[in-house]
Amino acid sequence: MLTRDQIDFFNSNGYLVLEDVLDQTTVLDPLRTEYAALLDRLIETWVMQGQMRAPTASDSFYDKLKLAYQAECDWFQPMDISLPGSQIQPDTPMHFSKNTFKLLTCPTVLDIVEQLIGPEITSNPIQHVRLKPPVPDLHATEVRPHIARTDWHQDRGVALSDADDTAMVTVWMAVSDATKANDCLQVIPRTTETGLLPHCGKSQTAIADNFLDETQAIPLPVRSGGVVLFHPLTPHASLDNMTGTFRWSFDIRYNRTGQSTGRSHFPEFIARSQTAPETVLSDWQEWKQMWETARAQLSGQSHIPISRWTSTSPFCA
Repeated sequence: MLTRDQIDFFNSNGYLVLEDVLDQTTVLDPLRTEYAALLDRLIETWVMQGQMRAPTASDSFYDKLKLAYQAECDWFQPMDISLPGSQIQPDTPMHFSKNTFKLLTCPTVLDIVEQLIGPEITSNPIQHVRLKPPVPDLHATEVRPHIARTDWHQDRGVALSDADDTAMVTVWMAVSDATKANDCLQVIPRTTETGLLPHCGKSQTAIADNFLDETQAIPLPVRSGGVVLFHPLTPHASLDNMTGTFRWSFDIRYNRTGQSTGRSHFPEFIARSQTAPETVLSDWQEWKQMWETARAQLSGQSHIPISRWTSTSPFCA
């Protein structure tokens, strides 16, 4: 639970770092085991197809990720807990499971979120896994924010405008330690005058040039099991991963139930409710089915943009 001082700090600055929120044994270790098995299945297929060489018995999870990335075998979307913002196909891969659902519905996390937006909590569908390779291992053309450095942005700026009045909080969850060396987040504290800044929709949706004083950036290192909370108007980005291994996190959002998620074509669910507890989703397989249904529906439609901004938006030319 948050103290009064922590709540006041979040409300004044728009961010908060909390250590030891996610239990290693019951929450994170099952995820690590699950993702290791998922990667092994993906690699087995890629090796059979001749797309990459087989890893050795001594290769770690991160070694295998690196081998697959170097072979241009894309593990990101098959491991992600969302559909992509690009054109969706009937067989677009994604990953939903009991353990990822347990992460999103972790009671300790929901207790924290409740203190910030109230007891009627919806799990927002803008959610991703982030496995960041070291900078020297990145392809020269790599720009995806889930893989490469994430540019300066506000989370309200990467949602559609129908969520501009939504009470929302981002919970950035560290699976591995996030340090200044390996691509931890950085923030420019929000003030009460900070509104939605112009963004540009280029390779990433990012705040337009000359709207931030980046010399005011504060790094936010956090250990495995810790979280970083963000108000949707707080500018933040990540540093470069200059270490020799990956940095792993989940980027999760919650909003007040009944308000727009900013991505209405993706499925949301009620994670906690004081007034209508019978509406809370408790079956992870139902959650998985919701996304599979959305995939089937969206694959038969024209692409729905996930950003209001383009490269020709004001201040972006």
